[in-house]
Amino acid sequence: MSKKKKIIILSCMIALLAVTAVFNFLLSKPKTENVVAAANYFTQFRTERSSSRNEQMLQLDAIITDATAGSEELSEALSMKLQLATIMEQELLLENLIKARGYEDAVVTIGTTSGNINVIVKDVDFTQDDAIAIYTILKDEASATPENVKIIPVS
Repeated sequence: MSKKKKIIILSCMIALLAVTAVFNFLLSKPKTENVVAAANYFTQFRTERSSSRNEQMLQLDAIITDATAGSEELSEALSMKLQLATIMEQELLLENLIKARGYEDAVVTIGTTSGNINVIVKDVDFTQDDAIAIYTILKDEASATPENVKIIPVS
C-alpha cells in the first residue's frame, strides 16, 4: 500500500473519530424533555394546522376557479373560504389574548361546522381560576358557550 493511501485512510479514520465524538457530546447532554416536548408540540400543532388550512384554501380556490359564475357551487366555495379566513383570524386573536394573560403558550382551534372551541394551554400549575379566565376570553371574543368549549392544560 502506498504512503498516500495510508495517509488518506488515516485522515478518514480521524475524521470519523471526531464526528463520533461530536455526536456523543450532542446526544449525551441532559435534556429537559418535558419543556422540549411541549414546545415541539405547540410548534408541530401550528405547523400541521397551517398546512391543513392552506390545503383547504387551495381546494376552495380550485373550486372557485372552475365554477361557473352565479352557480351554487361558486357561492358555497366563496362562503366556506370566507368562513375559514374568519376562523383563522379569530384563532390567532384568541391565542394572542390567552398568551397576553401570562400563559406561556396556547393553541386554539375552532370547528368549521360545529362551533366547538378547543384550547390547549401550556401552564404548569393550571387551576380552575385559569380555566375561568380563558373561558371569559372565549365568551367575550367568540361568543362561546360552556358546552362548546374544551380547555386542555399541558405542562
